[in-house]
Amino acid sequence: MPTALVTGAAGFIGSFVCQTLLDDGWKVVGLDCMSDYYDVDLKLRREEGLRVNPQYRSIHGKVEQPGLLMSLFEEENFDTVIHLAAQAGVRYSIDNPRAYLESNIIGTFELLEAARAHPPSHMLLASTSSAYGANKEMPYKETVKADHQMSFYAATKKSTESMAHSYSHLYSLPITMFRFFTVYGPWGRPDMALFKFTKAILEDKPIDVYNYGDMKRDFTYVEDLVHAIRLLIDIVPGINKSDHLEEIDSLSPVAPFRVVNIGNNDAVQLTEFIEAIEKALGKKADQNLIPMQAGDVPATWADAGLLQELTGYAPKTSIQDGVAKFVQWYLQFYGSRI
Repeated sequence: MPTALVTGAAGFIGSFVCQTLLDDGWKVVGLDCMSDYYDVDLKLRREEGLRVNPQYRSIHGKVEQPGLLMSLFEEENFDTVIHLAAQAGVRYSIDNPRAYLESNIIGTFELLEAARAHPPSHMLLASTSSAYGANKEMPYKETVKADHQMSFYAATKKSTESMAHSYSHLYSLPITMFRFFTVYGPWGRPDMALFKFTKAILEDKPIDVYNYGDMKRDFTYVEDLVHAIRLLIDIVPGINKSDHLEEIDSLSPVAPFRVVNIGNNDAVQLTEFIEAIEKALGKKADQNLIPMQAGDVPATWADAGLLQELTGYAPKTSIQDGVAKFVQWYLQFYGSRI
């Protein structure tokens, strides 16, 4: 039975990853600090669904806590590590940058040190589309430079990519960094637009629409994302590039390290996204059109070609179908409170 460590296990994406691995017969150790950045009850409810499986072990603690990850690596012989724990959110990073320094940078350092001492077969670490920063050439390709991050959140995530590459090179640790593109779906985070918009529309409150609606995002349905992660577990980076991937592969020339976009390969206008919510709810939104927020970017768009070449898979859920599934979950989960 293979064993995986999943950090951020009670989070939105982490809980789906854990469930997928458990369904595939893995033993999973899930680490989560149950941060109060958003509703802890939602995290506990996600975790309840995992705890019913005897092959799931729940640990509550912070990744940045000195020695915690080292002790877990010593106790368990991890075959795979999926590192999702992080302080997320562009806006929050403006007001609370230290939280990002501690969770994202120090937490990743603790993870890399534990892996150096007890190497797993493959480590998969979460980055973000925000790492592309001020890049204007779209769709974003993994092989282009990403040197101009526009928020401290993005800067910390890009820093973890550089940190991971150095450890991969120095200690021959196989590492895949995946860059997420606006993940959404059932059990999603309350600080994300889909959750906030749905809640506000149901409560007859206005929604804040940044940049007056002139924004595009590569919205990626959570189950598509997690399926891609599951497939990438088996695609362990090697030092030599494959000839047929030469032009698009981000594999490092000096380390078993690769960056992979996971996105829907489509840039959707924010107005279309809102229309999908309105259709699913059967109710119009009262839109408060406001300027762009600090640290944000007007558009994201993933080139998912490398993911498809490596795994044979590309995310495909339409925004209409994905939003409808979220709204169905939201109405069921919060129905008694509406």
